[in-house]
Amino acid sequence: MKELSLHILDVAENGISAEADRIEIEVIEDREQNRLQLVIADNGRGIPRDQIDRAMDPFYTSRTTRRVGMGLSLLNAAARQCDGHMWIESDVGKGTRIVAEFVHDHIDRAPLGDMAGTMISLIMGTPTVDFEYRHEVDGSEFVLSTREVKAASGGRQITDPEVFQYIMETLRTGEKRLTEGG
Repeated sequence: MKELSLHILDVAENGISAEADRIEIEVIEDREQNRLQLVIADNGRGIPRDQIDRAMDPFYTSRTTRRVGMGLSLLNAAARQCDGHMWIESDVGKGTRIVAEFVHDHIDRAPLGDMAGTMISLIMGTPTVDFEYRHEVDGSEFVLSTREVKAASGGRQITDPEVFQYIMETLRTGEKRLTEGG
């Protein structure tokens, strides 16, 4: 994938498929330590212990609708290509946590990409799921919680045009502030 945000989208969609109703996404950039960490955690069905290692195999999937599962193996390959690594923590019935670490300035690291667009796609595509998105760059952070947006929206749906506009503007402004260092 050309952007890390697409890996995040894919892993989050796996959580949605696993019946998660809460997904947390963290992007932590520490340029002083030359590290980029992606964390995607959900409260879905979880992955049985005997399937965790196989989950990173591109020719394995637990789905019955297709015969391969490329998402996690591609993220793992992307991390390894950049002198990083990936691991999976999961408990059946409690959820899954995927962590991928990269050398931040590695020449082969894909750009982060459009995280605001990725989050908008996830939020609007699955309005019943609560998302918490946190992006940290060198100690400055931006956080968006759909649970908090829902609570503050006066009972309006998350897909209401005004609520959608608020989410979109908040994401774009927050990401811009982080990338411009302010």
